[in-house]
Amino acid sequence: MMLHILKGFSIAGKISVLLILALCFMAVFAPQLVRHPWDTPSGPALQAPNREHILGTDDLGIDLWAQICYGARNSILVGIGTALLSSLIGVFLGIVSGYFGGITDLIVTAAIDILMAIPSLPIMIVAGAFFGPSTKNIIIILSLLSWVMPARIIRSKVLALKEESYIKVAKGYGASFSYITFKHFMPQIFPICATSFIKLISRAIVSEASLSFLGLGDPTSKSWGLILNFALNFRGIYFTDYWKWWVVYPLAFIIILVISTATLSRELERVLDIKIAGQ
Repeated sequence: MMLHILKGFSIAGKISVLLILALCFMAVFAPQLVRHPWDTPSGPALQAPNREHILGTDDLGIDLWAQICYGARNSILVGIGTALLSSLIGVFLGIVSGYFGGITDLIVTAAIDILMAIPSLPIMIVAGAFFGPSTKNIIIILSLLSWVMPARIIRSKVLALKEESYIKVAKGYGASFSYITFKHFMPQIFPICATSFIKLISRAIVSEASLSFLGLGDPTSKSWGLILNFALNFRGIYFTDYWKWWVVYPLAFIIILVISTATLSRELERVLDIKIAGQ
């Protein structure tokens, strides 16, 4: 199944898959890929890239390559964790809302309309400041603001599916909600879930980088957004050559991952012949 999908990808899609796998490999095997610690100085401060520090050092003399490798762990963890939790919430509420209708549907659709109308970034900033900067809190906050994307699409799909004759026959024979969900709904909505999951990863990575850039990230860990926060808070960063490695490299890794996941989601939409509008 996966090989069949990959064969349908364009060159850009295949390159995106390779880049995502490379970044995941970098995150998993970070201890084996770095020579210096990510949290303690290992050389002169603000050293340009050289053989000893291939991406240079920051103002404390901490190796930037080590920070980026370990930062990949946190950035990818937040992306996948947020996408997984928000997808579970969105799929469940979308199916329940579309299948049962009535007051349940009114409550879910009202919540979707409210969350879509309110700008998410101010809510993330306030919630992040209130609950405190930690990776767990960031995943929970982002998930509670991201579930509306899959829920809205899946609700529409379930509303159409439940009118199909085979669903009505199954209900007539006494099939339970769980049986209809796993036997009939899930095979139909799985492509939508898969594409939404990839889109949510991309959105979560950008959101996490934004929060970390604003100083609301977990200070006990390292992420690409937190590296940018420290770099841009350095006085006179753009009046020196330090920005060439301290700002450019973490920003480049964020852009590569976000563009790769966005391209992958577009390829999945094309290959699976679905379209998730408005996301």
